[in-house]
Amino acid sequence: MTSPASLSPAQAAARLEEFTVIDVRAPGEYAAGHVPGALNIPLDKLPDALPALKSASARGSLLVVCASGVRSTRACEILAGADIEAATLTGGTSAWEGDGRGLDRPEGARATWTMERQVRLAAGSLVVAGLVAGIRFPAARWLSAGIGSGLVFSAVTNTCGMAAVLSKLPYNQATRSGTTDLDATLEALQR
Repeated sequence: MTSPASLSPAQAAARLEEFTVIDVRAPGEYAAGHVPGALNIPLDKLPDALPALKSASARGSLLVVCASGVRSTRACEILAGADIEAATLTGGTSAWEGDGRGLDRPEGARATWTMERQVRLAAGSLVVAGLVAGIRFPAARWLSAGIGSGLVFSAVTNTCGMAAVLSKLPYNQATRSGTTDLDATLEALQR
């Protein structure tokens, strides 16, 4: 399988009106700020959206974005497996904003940490907890070993089970004013 096409923020911005932009982050991350015009289809819901995305890709190009480019690259691989061509935004919304380009933020939406930052906090906290608890209960050090092994597995496979779990937490869901409705998004893609 070949790597998906990658566009820099400048390249994507110059052609933004040509794309149907799909943001594969969790709804809370999306609501905290997204590339203008992006539609939210969380990565774990992508298989449900394949028919709508196939329909949208028949009418024009797809650009897939996330926070850093890792999830959007994975999404492009899933899409390629379904014969749907898509490009990814190099560096994700972080690079987009870092390049001086604005993000759309629904009024009243609360800021949510990026998933990568949430994973670092959760993993680091669990490792420290395992080490501290290990002072009194030596078997607790296995928690640290398990988290470390999970991080290695995550790096080798380019997946993240901890991110999948964290994306289900309430603070990663969109606020009422920034609600993303997957059914409405899928319907819009098929028009």
